[in-house]
Amino acid sequence: MTCSRALRSLPVLVLAGASIALPSAGSSSARAPVAAAASSIASAVSAGDNHTCALTSAGGIKCWGSNGNGQLGDGTTTHRHTPVDVSGLASGVVAITAGGLHTCALTSEGGVKCWGNNDFGQLGDGTTDGSSTPVDVSGLTSGVVAITARGVHTCALTSAGGVKCWGANDFGELGDGTTTDRHTPVDVSGLTSGVVAITAGGVHSCALTSAGGVKCWGYNIAGELGDGTTANRYTPVDVSGLTSGIAVVAAGMLNTCALTSVGGVKCWGANDAGQLGDGTKRDRHTPVNVSGLTSGVVAVAAGFHHACARTGAGELKCWGANESGQLGDGTERDRHTPVNVSGLTRGLAAISAGGLHTCAVTSGGGIRCWGNNNRGQLGDDNACGSHCPTPVQVVGFGRARCAVPKVTDKKLATAKQAIAKAHCSVGKLTRAYSKRVKKGRVISQKPKPGATLPAAWPVNLRVSKGPRL
Repeated sequence: MTCSRALRSLPVLVLAGASIALPSAGSSSARAPVAAAASSIASAVSAGDNHTCALTSAGGIKCWGSNGNGQLGDGTTTHRHTPVDVSGLASGVVAITAGGLHTCALTSEGGVKCWGNNDFGQLGDGTTDGSSTPVDVSGLTSGVVAITARGVHTCALTSAGGVKCWGANDFGELGDGTTTDRHTPVDVSGLTSGVVAITAGGVHSCALTSAGGVKCWGYNIAGELGDGTTANRYTPVDVSGLTSGIAVVAAGMLNTCALTSVGGVKCWGANDAGQLGDGTKRDRHTPVNVSGLTSGVVAVAAGFHHACARTGAGELKCWGANESGQLGDGTERDRHTPVNVSGLTRGLAAISAGGLHTCAVTSGGGIRCWGNNNRGQLGDDNACGSHCPTPVQVVGFGRARCAVPKVTDKKLATAKQAIAKAHCSVGKLTRAYSKRVKKGRVISQKPKPGATLPAAWPVNLRVSKGPRL
């Protein structure tokens, strides 16, 4: 679809532990594009509105999902249900951020490249021409240390601690004191130094200062700027009560969350789906504590109308809107306080909340996603259908694991094939007489079916010699 001045597509932020749309009617869709021959190891993930991108351990980028505006960066506008490489970025990238209909990358040299929709100059190349492959952001070929994109604007943090933004600016989300769209980066007023992290929401932006304080600017209809008002701000204002003690800030569509230095989570802004996590549906113009999360949290991410937090104990909890299963608790019921994501109780390295879906990077370099999958943004080759209320594995990421299959009662040859396919190995074979199991079939196995173990783990089999004569 195209973005309009009156109503823009407002995907949400995804970042974990740091701050960092629907395609046009003529867009085509590919269910099973060519994937990498070997699994990639993910080091970061960024969930946009209807697409997702991951940074690999090799410094490359792979993207999947909606691609009607070229936001996957593969030189086409074909939707992808499994990851594809971003053209020209197989290495040399250190950070990624997925916006509404565009995506950006930070290179190891400190430069910024963007691709996708450019109706409001959000690619930063001085034009409004879209691109299905990466283009350089004007004036930012070096000296950048962090990037963030949401909706139809983008921001960058410089090595000097300054913030620059570009793209749409109807509500002052670029922070330069105007409402003029910018096709190249401009300085955020008053923030030319002293900033350590940034985050872009739907039509607002926030920064974390070196003093641990939070400043926000832009749209403020639901109090998402946290200054106690609903007045739009064209330059940064302090978030009430958060002038110090904050470690991470994450902006959603009309809501914002912060992680405190003691591991607590506070949120403010829109709360119509319970996305502030305080047990109510009442908008808050200043920060409130998320129920049950006053300590022990190490990462936070804010999505379209939901948010998630990762605890030091390894639990992943989400709250807010859940119409597509984006909370991952196996239901489609909104939650006004945090609930556990099914099956993800340990071994997570990063989290990211998108439009109506959520993703996490596992400690083994795999990626699990859940929620809306109408454009393939979960990356599972559409195996679970249009939405998945529990995590599914993104194709082509993570170290192979042995998922022990059930092979009892199977012929030995068939059992061996199933074991190999499950990334396990055939262990010790013993033969025994059996009246119950036919000759040449498996009587029992060890480990039991369903166990997940390191790749090539041996599965020991007892094979029937038939009945004793």
